[in-house]
Amino acid sequence: MTATMPSPPTSPSTSQGIVNSLTTGRLPKWAPWALLVGSWVVVSAVFAFLQAAGGGDFNIALAIFLGTILFDLAIFVIAYLVEGVRQAKDRLVTSLVATAFIVALLPLISLLFTVIAQGLHRFDIAFFLNSMRNVVGEGGGGLHAITGTLLITGMATLISVPIGLLTAIYLVEYGRGPLSRAITFFVDVMTGIPSIVAGLFAFAFFALILQDPGIRFGFGGSVALSLLMIPVVVRSSEEMLKLVPNELREASYALGVPKWLTIIKIVIPTAIAGITTGITLAIARVIGETAPLLIISGFTASMNYDLFNDRMMTIPVFVYTQYANPGSDVQPYLDRAWAGALTLILIVMALNLIARLIARIFSPKLGR
Repeated sequence: MTATMPSPPTSPSTSQGIVNSLTTGRLPKWAPWALLVGSWVVVSAVFAFLQAAGGGDFNIALAIFLGTILFDLAIFVIAYLVEGVRQAKDRLVTSLVATAFIVALLPLISLLFTVIAQGLHRFDIAFFLNSMRNVVGEGGGGLHAITGTLLITGMATLISVPIGLLTAIYLVEYGRGPLSRAITFFVDVMTGIPSIVAGLFAFAFFALILQDPGIRFGFGGSVALSLLMIPVVVRSSEEMLKLVPNELREASYALGVPKWLTIIKIVIPTAIAGITTGITLAIARVIGETAPLLIISGFTASMNYDLFNDRMMTIPVFVYTQYANPGSDVQPYLDRAWAGALTLILIVMALNLIARLIARIFSPKLGR
């Protein structure tokens, strides 16, 4: 009697070949992204239809929010049908985390959408080639404000960067004892002061020094902005210098290099990417300040290239004056205000991109 051996189990197959059991019953990687975009498109189409039928403005923030909620429901149902209840719950929790992130971004999305939609009406060549001198009603531009912003912010940077960087070097490399603690305390206090206080300080300082109670000039605005920039530069530079490994300093000291030369040749070049990023972000933080510049720099409709003489217009003050003091025909003033706001956002965005580019170029290369 001959015993028969059981045949080994065969893997499932189709006419095209063997099916991989590890990939069956799984959504493709692009499915959640496609479903999210599709949900946004569907809800936006519904909103656009309701707007065309009944009028009103298109609310992009609400459309994105409701589209994300629709995505949460859709991803759970589709994952339940394809992958099972366990994977469906996992995808639902992941989508809820993404929803929280999108909700946090909704104010920024709404702001950008509104400024771009309203600012494009006057975002033309004439806006960048003309000032508001002798302009009433339509026409004119923001060239004088853009020039004033660049000059005042550039001078504030020249004041703030050396002071802030040297202070950070002292705190990290030399600072010990009561003086170091006092400097750290005052830097923390300066970080939290309101911007209008900086403007009032600059105005009172120059009014007392120059004996002119009605003084208005661009350099005063630079001093006011530097009071806001210095603590940001100090804090960011201090943290970057602390990240430099002590082994690099010790290796330099072991070779007989003095401390000051070690700081210049080793410490600062190692941390230069982070320091430059912090400086650029500090510039972006103060370039949109309105209150201190309105107090000490004033406003004007004419071009002014001299920081030390007469009033100087800046973009934030330009936006404020165009919105707060319109003429009989309001719309041209509002269009110029929105165009100025869009210009300011683009400048800040460009500064952030420059900071990332500098950080990528100058960051230490860790590859072997």
